[in-house]
Amino acid sequence: MNAPLPLCYLNGAYLPLSEARVSPLDRAFLFGDAVYEVIPVYGGRAFRLKEHLDRLNRSLAAIRMAAPHSHAEWGEICHTLVGQGDGHEAYIYLQVTRGSELGRSHAWPEGLTPTIFAYGTALDTTPAKLLDQGVAAVTAPEIRWARRDIKSTALLANVLLKQLAVDAGAFETIMIENGELTEGSSTTVHVIAQGVIHTPPNGHHILPGTTRDVVTELAVRLNLRSNSSRVPEALLRSADEIWLAFATRGVLPVTALDGRVVGSGRPGPLFKRMHAAFVDYKRELAGTPPL
Repeated sequence: MNAPLPLCYLNGAYLPLSEARVSPLDRAFLFGDAVYEVIPVYGGRAFRLKEHLDRLNRSLAAIRMAAPHSHAEWGEICHTLVGQGDGHEAYIYLQVTRGSELGRSHAWPEGLTPTIFAYGTALDTTPAKLLDQGVAAVTAPEIRWARRDIKSTALLANVLLKQLAVDAGAFETIMIENGELTEGSSTTVHVIAQGVIHTPPNGHHILPGTTRDVVTELAVRLNLRSNSSRVPEALLRSADEIWLAFATRGVLPVTALDGRVVGSGRPGPLFKRMHAAFVDYKRELAGTPPL
């Protein structure tokens, strides 16, 4: 994993990340009362910046906070942070907390000043092995809260679920709730059966994925059928292909699930087409304005 870039943004100022400090009474620290975004940067250009910032604003509205910056202001912050590195491949982490008060109260007082924090990290190149051989995943019961559409920093359940995958020597944990697929601990899951790409519909039970939307758009280009509806566990387990979509890797194939081979045990033909289309799409956007 690459080290973060040395500069960060904190409450209107740019400073060395090593010198950034926030109060231990910040509600993000005490309650996880904050939301965040992770934005990939390809070729020095923030990828799907509007869509990520739209989702950030939806998360803020859901926790009854106003957007602290316009899209253009966020765009300038992102540009400044990645401009310190080689500017080619990176990701930017943005976090907005409700702020801090003198004490600890579950209900927040009016007039708090939000804490706004952002920093960048050079993006690792996806190892060829992951694309050539795929990754393993395990399944687990869904244990997260009921508003998964809010990109909250309260990620303890996700952390525990991801550790299940690590303990099993796998890449990801895929959750099942009431006999249906929800998503991965840090990914959107696509199930491919008989040439159709299946994903659960948006709602409170999953995070509306920005990379998932890219897959849906590229499916149209590739003349592939995609279906957003409930995905039974049986369909997941009998899938011809399974894909994971997420901001820092794009799309990855799952070739083993709970120790059993998915499809042929190798990345499938539709994944190869989708991955190539994703690479082409990033090239198309190079040099264009991010907003």
